[in-house]
Amino acid sequence: MNRRLIDYLGCPACGGDLDLVALPEGQEEIEEGRLHCRTCREDYPIQRGIPRFVRFEEGDARAQTARNFGEQWQVFDHVEDYHRQQFLDWIAPVDPSFVEGKVVLEAGCGKGRHTRLIAEWGAAEVIGVDVSEAIDAAARNTQDLPNVHLIQADIDRLPLRRPVDYAFSVGVLHHMADPARGFASLARAVRPGGAISVWVYGREKNGWIVHGLDPLRERLTSRVSPAVLYRLSLLPALLLTLLLRLVYAPLRQSRWQGRLFYGAYLGYIAGFPFREIHNIVHDHLTAPVAFYLRREEVEGWFREAGIGDPILAWHNRNSWRGFGRVPDRADVSQPGAREERSTTGARAEVKLGRG
Repeated sequence: MNRRLIDYLGCPACGGDLDLVALPEGQEEIEEGRLHCRTCREDYPIQRGIPRFVRFEEGDARAQTARNFGEQWQVFDHVEDYHRQQFLDWIAPVDPSFVEGKVVLEAGCGKGRHTRLIAEWGAAEVIGVDVSEAIDAAARNTQDLPNVHLIQADIDRLPLRRPVDYAFSVGVLHHMADPARGFASLARAVRPGGAISVWVYGREKNGWIVHGLDPLRERLTSRVSPAVLYRLSLLPALLLTLLLRLVYAPLRQSRWQGRLFYGAYLGYIAGFPFREIHNIVHDHLTAPVAFYLRREEVEGWFREAGIGDPILAWHNRNSWRGFGRVPDRADVSQPGAREERSTTGARAEVKLGRG
């Protein structure tokens, strides 16, 4: 943990200021120590260079989510070149120039692959937050980047007292017990005039998952040990990879793609290597909680946060991505959301600037 991070941290319990207690004193990078709240007197450990604010009570549903995803990202901890375009697709219309010089918050950083990209694109500071021990994989994947700071914490109780310029969450809010509450917490962490991006599973066109695969995930696969699930997911990952190679990849750019089952998404991932396909299959089977959200629900998150006129897009016909700016004044919100589309269905060009 770099001492610069202290300027952004506050007690998640009461919002009070935190004092750093570290040995040896005077070092810029702190590997071990604690953070002490001046107001409520709570202590939070710093272990392996990461402040740890997570405390699970017995029976807390978040504990199983943290455990499952923590195990997953420790195994699938690779960071590859194709992740860059995938990430840009998830946060569009944001591009690398948008984050230059900004303080950026990532809610649910997992193994740190997006954290690393944002840092390399020139962000002044990147604060990656994850509730699970995947934060240690993120530390390994970003250890050479001085502008990255990592925190183990809950999105619902962000230990931040200083607002950020831009916050994003990719593939995380739909795994929270209350996704709307998670979005609201993220929006509160952004300064007036700042921006927020999210990507979540869509409900539209995903009925076959909700009614077919989800019961299997809830009752079986999310409950087995990580080692067992890793092996169980190998066979469906192999079968899916063969289907992608033999059918979807050859037809990816043809007029036939739209006629194939789940064509937009499966065509999109058809060129991914087997390890990534295995990761995708494993990811869908490991989550104790997964919500598939309708467009109006996602739009409602922005509206409730006072963010008018967000840009929403139906990504690969199976998920929603959204972008919006936090207003400078609470009374400037607008009721509607814009589709990120031109009249031909292609993505519209949106000029964001660097605000």
